[in-house]
Amino acid sequence: QVQFVESGGGLVQPGGSLRLSCAASGTVFRFFVLGWYRQAPGKQREFVANITLSGTGTYADSVLGRFTISRDNDKNTLYLQMNGLKPEDTAVYYCNFGKVPIATYWGQGTQVTVSS
Repeated sequence: QVQFVESGGGLVQPGGSLRLSCAASGTVFRFFVLGWYRQAPGKQREFVANITLSGTGTYADSVLGRFTISRDNDKNTLYLQMNGLKPEDTAVYYCNFGKVPIATYWGQGTQVTVSS
């Protein structure tokens, strides 16, 4: 069964913004650090950001100052607010556990395309 479901991607101009959402179970949101990852075609999947149970975010250097991770534990939803988007941000974005991603839990992801 699907553990994480991503949504909110789309096509955006450089400098634009998108907000991604990730739905998961209540158990996941009660107990675990969660995170966002991304993968461009032909590239390795990379870490983007994670967030602790108390709401402290950690970011990859490439997105620091532009992206904000947040979580709403009552709605069982993880968010990624992406501002100042660049063409190199183009990728499929995934959510998973933030410290130890579980391989079988990768979902379909959501495509983010930033035009040049």
